[in-house]
Parts: sequence; structure tokens; C-alpha cells
Amino acid sequence: MSKAFTKETDTEEELDDAPAPLPAGSKNYITPEGFQRLQDELKQLWRVERPKVVEVVSWAAGNGDRSENGDYIYGKKRLREIDRRVRFLTKRLEIAEVVDPARQTNRDRVYFGATVTYVDGQDRERTVRIVGIDETDADAGDISWISPLARALMRTQEGDVVEVRAPGGVEAAEVIEIRYDRDKG
Repeated sequence: MSKAFTKETDTEEELDDAPAPLPAGSKNYITPEGFQRLQDELKQLWRVERPKVVEVVSWAAGNGDRSENGDYIYGKKRLREIDRRVRFLTKRLEIAEVVDPARQTNRDRVYFGATVTYVDGQDRERTVRIVGIDETDADAGDISWISPLARALMRTQEGDVVEVRAPGGVEAAEVIEIRYDRDKG
């Protein structure tokens, strides 16, 4: 079979590794925990995963025909993925501004890092924590500070009712509790 039919193209794999856009003139806020997770991932990729893959690729390259060598082809692809993620993480860490919610002095208002319990328009109680865009996790209730909900909740106090513009339309949300600890219980 001709190489033309088996060679993977680099163009489909070369995705943009530029950081996700931030609102104009804003900083990339992140909690200390989020910053540490990004640093740990970068170290893991650079010091552990990448050297292992390089070793496999070097071994596979010495085995002859690279066009049909699965270890070589997969290894090169994995190296590109690792390098792309390393570039992304490096850029994000360079522009990150760590904000420690524990140092928040005005704890009666919602700011970055706050854990907010609110009642939505259908009388469902929900709890979210406002974090940086690189540490969002919907399953854990961590939402980005630039999300519509977080923007609506910012600077509110317990008892305030805000309007949240969501894909389903405008919905009211009443702030019940504001905390600045990691515990969601």
C-alpha cells in the first residue's frame, strides 16, 4: 500500500494551543489550588510522560520501517499532543494571577473564589464556586468567573435577587449563602 494512503496528516492534529480568550483588559484569575493543579500537570507531562514516549519512539525508530511501525506512529502523535498541552499550560501559567479566596476580607459579598448557594427560578437550591476559567468543573459545581451566572452573582449579598441570562432565557436567582471555604457541604 502506498504511503500516501497511510500517512496521517499533521494539519488535522495541529490545533490551536492558544489560551482561551479572556474578556478584554481582564486578567487570568486562578485559585491557588487551580494554579497548583496546572503546575503539577505540566511537571507530570514534562518530567514523566514525555521522556517515556521519547524512549518508545527512539526504540521504535531503530526497528526499521517507520511507515508501518505502530509504536513509532502512535508515539510521534502522542509527542505532538504532549507538546501542545505543555505549550498551552506554559502560556496559562505565565498569564495567571493567583487570587486566594481565604484572604478575602469582605466576606458578605460574592467575589472570586466564593462558594454561593442560591435558589433558581424553579425553586431548586444550587451551590456553585466561582473559579478561574482553567479550573471549571461543572460536575463539582466550579464555574468560571466569566460565566453568565458568576457575572450575575458578583458583588451580591445574601438575600439579593439577580437576573441570569441563560440559553433558555432570563431566570431569577436568590442568593442564600456566601462562603469562602472549599467545603461545599
